[in-house]
Amino acid sequence: MFERLCIIGIGLIGGSIAKAARAEGLCQQVVALGREKNLPNMQRALELGVVDAFFTDTAQAMAGTDCVIICTPVGSMQAIFEQLKPHWNSQTLYSDAGSTKGSVIEAARAVFGDVPSNFVPAHPIAGAERSGVEAAKVDLYKNRRVILTPLSSTDTGAVDKLGEFWRRIGSSVSVMTVEHHDTVLAATSHLPHILAFALVGMLGRKDEQREIFKYAAGGFKDFSRIASSDPTMWQDICLANKQEIIPLIQQFQAELGQIERLLQNDEASSLFDTFSYAKQARQRFLETFDDPT
Repeated sequence: MFERLCIIGIGLIGGSIAKAARAEGLCQQVVALGREKNLPNMQRALELGVVDAFFTDTAQAMAGTDCVIICTPVGSMQAIFEQLKPHWNSQTLYSDAGSTKGSVIEAARAVFGDVPSNFVPAHPIAGAERSGVEAAKVDLYKNRRVILTPLSSTDTGAVDKLGEFWRRIGSSVSVMTVEHHDTVLAATSHLPHILAFALVGMLGRKDEQREIFKYAAGGFKDFSRIASSDPTMWQDICLANKQEIIPLIQQFQAELGQIERLLQNDEASSLFDTFSYAKQARQRFLETFDDPT
């Protein structure tokens, strides 16, 4: 599909894209672009065979590149666009892997005025506890959803080609508006991460924290797993999508307040109804949406 794929930000997300693209024969060459401080990570990516070359010079990285995927934290998007602007090629397909899309579009408009038609915003919904290129997995995106959020001005050919790229990696591709994406992901991803960070932070500050974590059951470990995610990435995500996240936090606080009142008043029947509704809602979700295709 591509002669040369350039990954900007060759960590877990970018490294996994590189591995999958190479395994599926979707590009002839994979290169990485990063800053001087990222040299050890890019050198490791080269040693592991994740990339064929790496650069800190943008012009060198862009030479001959016909697909660029930005996999840095969303807070750095504007700086990345400014870095790319002098070398932007109308024949190259550009995309990203950011977890918020409104902030990415704002960053592009701040740099270019109008979002370039050959930039296709995207969000692969996949991750892992570990970060960095050593955590990259060739099958990270298999049977996972990837959301494309093109604008009305986005080139349809670029959208189709990027969709085909992700499908050949093994992902299920969906298309939605930028606004809808950020609303949905605030509820399904961003809020759960905040809750996990908050719970683990609270328990970690308790005097009996050693016993709390020593005797943690499987449910706690499953729920708290996402608190191992990259703090820099999630700081950027939460700030970028705070207008969607804050109302959800307020709604969740109200739900907790209701459960607190039921406990204080020993309202066993209402508590049972609350838990039963949640159990049934989750079961409906599993039956309807568990298959990503």
